[in-house]
Amino acid sequence: MINGKYLSYILRHAPSAANVELDCNGYANIDELIDGIRQTGRNTDLGELEKIVANDAKRRFSFNEDRTKIRANYGHSVAVNLQMEAIAPPTFLYHGTAKKYLDGIASEGIAKRSRNFVHLSSEPHTAFSVGSRHGQAVVLKIFAEKMYRDGYAFYLAENNVWLTEFVPCKYIDFNTAMPSNDCEIVPFEMARLTSKRTGIQGNI
Repeated sequence: MINGKYLSYILRHAPSAANVELDCNGYANIDELIDGIRQTGRNTDLGELEKIVANDAKRRFSFNEDRTKIRANYGHSVAVNLQMEAIAPPTFLYHGTAKKYLDGIASEGIAKRSRNFVHLSSEPHTAFSVGSRHGQAVVLKIFAEKMYRDGYAFYLAENNVWLTEFVPCKYIDFNTAMPSNDCEIVPFEMARLTSKRTGIQGNI
């Protein structure tokens, strides 16, 4: 048996680990994927893949129309063309990260690093959940509409994750807040100190 984490690893980052190739749009042939996974000593079938896709809360995967192929909807570190059209984002988006990364973000902006895109959320509490995976969570507010007007492209993945290639420092509100454990919005002093130290302003 396999799970969503393993399938995500294959379809986002390492198709060669299951001896499959992704097409230019990120799809893997279902039969080749099942055979490749079985060759690793893991047993799976189409029914299991269908359950993973249907039950994945993050909506990370999708089939093509005739269900002969499957792909990850976002989060790739391998080069693929997901055929997404650029659209206008909301006024603000949110990026979840950890406190330990604030200094780097303050000096370099938010980079996609090994992935193809920076991931942003439309709700601060979703961003907080993302940031919690990496340490003490911090939620930064992004002036997305301003970025879009200045020529930066935004895309919306099938699970409502917003994607862009880079967020420069000047579009990040370092005076923003982070959700506390009871989900109220409370000021985050470290973010304010970082913005003062770097000379970055909280609004543009």
